[in-house]
Amino acid sequence: RGFGERVLGGLGGRRMIWKAVAGGLLVAVCLAGRRADGQGNGKKKVSGDSIIYLGQERNPWSPLIRTTANLSEIRSIKSTFQFRTFDPEGAIFYGDTKNGEDWFVLSLKEGFPLMQISKEDVQVSVTGGPKLNDGKWHTLVVSNRGKFVILEVDGLPGLVVGMHSKQTKEVISGQLRLALGGILTSKDKLIVEFEPQMDGCVREGHWLNLSMPWEADADELWLCHQNIQPGSFFAGEGITIFNTSVFQTIKDVGFRVEFWGDFTQMEGTILSIMSSQGELLAVVDANNNTNEISFTIGKQQHVLTNAMKQLRITFLENVVKVVQFSMT
Repeated sequence: RGFGERVLGGLGGRRMIWKAVAGGLLVAVCLAGRRADGQGNGKKKVSGDSIIYLGQERNPWSPLIRTTANLSEIRSIKSTFQFRTFDPEGAIFYGDTKNGEDWFVLSLKEGFPLMQISKEDVQVSVTGGPKLNDGKWHTLVVSNRGKFVILEVDGLPGLVVGMHSKQTKEVISGQLRLALGGILTSKDKLIVEFEPQMDGCVREGHWLNLSMPWEADADELWLCHQNIQPGSFFAGEGITIFNTSVFQTIKDVGFRVEFWGDFTQMEGTILSIMSSQGELLAVVDANNNTNEISFTIGKQQHVLTNAMKQLRITFLENVVKVVQFSMT
């Protein structure tokens, strides 16, 4: 109960795929789920607690999303968010006042948090704390306590930066700008140089006490794959291509592809398998209009209901097996 198995495909199609595995198939895995909320022309509106993939292609110093608020509206001086990456270097979080004259930037350098601050005649940078490029989700808290800017990582002290100058004074009017994945001031002002583009994700952000949406220049934001492990690779645009010539294949075990998720939320191509010459051998498509998942192998098409939480496809020498696990 809760799962069903089917044997699919004509003999020729099955053998064609199996023989092609050793020579090198191109397997394209596509994440066909929903992207970040908000569509439309011009500036895209994004909730501050959205799941954001920072590595989307753009000008590397340009922020992916940004927001602006009046300083008079600020009641909290603490921002909390979760962050995950395997990347050792890149921009994460930026904030400024006075149109970029006073600024703060949090980035990674060699995997360690790097904070740089410029205020009036004082510039300071500090690196340290735990390495964050381990592929795990970490909770970061950035707060301002008097003359100190503090970074906490997973509830523990990460970095503390103290600043004092006779010229510095509290700014209580004007605008505050926040940005993710880039900076809004000139890179020439940075104390420590770093490569800005960050292949990582941010989620569950609570930015000061602000609730207004952030803005993105892109019409559509790339997906962040929340659950990854060593060996996973997703380029961010929702498609990944593997060459099976590097896989170890055993006839009795076969070549298996598994998917987990809410298939009722998927739309479009989920999986396609091509020969190294570009011949399409098999494809799996999701159709929200018909609530169906179609599996095509060779010239034969088989239709499944999309009310499932897991789909397993196994390619053996003389058979292709599809097992679907229902949501009940």
